Amino acid sequence: MASSAAFAGGGTRRWGWGRGEGQRAEAQAAKDAAAAAFYELDTAQRELRISIETITAVDGSPAARKAAADFEAYGARIDQVSGAYIDTVDAHDLEREDLDGAAAARARAELSRARDELLGVKADLERFGQGLGPLLARAEQELARVAPAVERARQGLLAASNALDAVRASGLRADELAARLAALGPELTRLNQGAGQHGVRQTVARAEQVLREAEAIGAEAEQLPQRAAEIDKRLVSLATRAQAISTRAAGVAPVLSELRRRYSLACWQDLQQVPEQAERAVRRAEETLREARTARQEQRWADATSLLATVRTLLADTDTAVSAAGDRLRQLDAVSADHRQEVERTRFALRDAQRLAMAGRSTPDPRDAGPLDEAVARLEAAVTALEGRHPDWWRFLTELEAVRAAAAGVVQRIREERGGSAR
Repeated sequence: MASSAAFAGGGTRRWGWGRGEGQRAEAQAAKDAAAAAFYELDTAQRELRISIETITAVDGSPAARKAAADFEAYGARIDQVSGAYIDTVDAHDLEREDLDGAAAARARAELSRARDELLGVKADLERFGQGLGPLLARAEQELARVAPAVERARQGLLAASNALDAVRASGLRADELAARLAALGPELTRLNQGAGQHGVRQTVARAEQVLREAEAIGAEAEQLPQRAAEIDKRLVSLATRAQAISTRAAGVAPVLSELRRRYSLACWQDLQQVPEQAERAVRRAEETLREARTARQEQRWADATSLLATVRTLLADTDTAVSAAGDRLRQLDAVSADHRQEVERTRFALRDAQRLAMAGRSTPDPRDAGPLDEAVARLEAAVTALEGRHPDWWRFLTELEAVRAAAAGVVQRIREERGGSAR
């Protein structure tokens, strides 16, 4: 009996110990399941945050802004259920030796409830993420442009650097180009920082700008030897031209003397200063040429090019002024010998304008008739003015040129107007 009672008592104790351990194990399993759900939710949140950051880095649309706001709202829910889970874990020490079955059962129930809440939020978060598909696809398509654009910019910078090295190896400096290339360094740093910091569109635009500038630097570097040779050639050419114009300018004085002897003051007074002006202009051109040579020797290419352009303009203007005296004498000689050809040429222009003005009309348009009548009167007055003892042949020539210009103006207006009507 005692033995039976002892067995019964011992069996009861063993049964109670086994049941408690089973409840503890169930509670531990619930704790492990909740921990797994917590980890899965945290992972899903971090992965979705990457998607949201991808979208907002590219897309500023209302839909993208709403997605970001909704994600923040989910973040608040996640913080709430995560906090509840942590509190539940802290509230139940499943390692306690005196943990009874009731406490283990409570722990299991609360941990299971925490797990269910975590999984529920995770399911909602996944559905939200699935709805972001179109936004994310567009954003990823935009992002796909970044890496190739940045790589092209890097390759462009490398090519420009290699081109500069090749130029320097030939003995030419390229200080200006090197400075421009160095100025792109900060832009490359920004490109390396990525679209996450600076935005996709801004990064792509920056990469394209860097590439354009690098290509321009490379192209200029490759052309630098040819540019130097061209500057050398122009230095020689312009020096020769300056000497030639200086020689021709010395011949203006005899021409002016002939004009003074044979024609009235009005025919040549505007040319009196040509010899002195030509001498000053040639002297200035020669000084500027010396400055250009110095710039070339110092390899200041832009300065040399600008100075040579100044020399070319000076010599062109001087050449025109020097030629004017000889041209004036030839024109005056021709018109004083026979002015009828000039008159007929002008009358032909007037008749041509009059015929066009009357084409398809019984009476001329006053806008045409007035200028043409005035031009005819100016022609007749110019011819009459030649009857004096010392005719002003130069005024005659310039007056007839003005008459022809007036006739041409009428013709142009009529043609433009009729052409517009035809359209």
